[in-house]
Amino acid sequence: MVFPREVLNELKWHRGRLSDASITYLHRGAPGDRRTVDGSEIVELERSFFTTDESRIPYHRIRRIVLDGETLYVDREEEAEE
Repeated sequence: MVFPREVLNELKWHRGRLSDASITYLHRGAPGDRRTVDGSEIVELERSFFTTDESRIPYHRIRRIVLDGETLYVDREEEAEE
């Protein structure tokens, strides 16, 4: 099983492509309770959260990570809804 933090770290440190990724996460109150941010909006990858200028999002809220149209990570609950 791959975890979202591992995928984001791989994109940042090994591929140098974090800014090209899009990250969809659970965001209560947003349309469909989902919000998507570009990897370029990520300021820091912390132990339990990733940080943007606006907030800190726990990794367990990430539902999908996409790079160049390829899904690198999908949460099992998100996968079941498809």
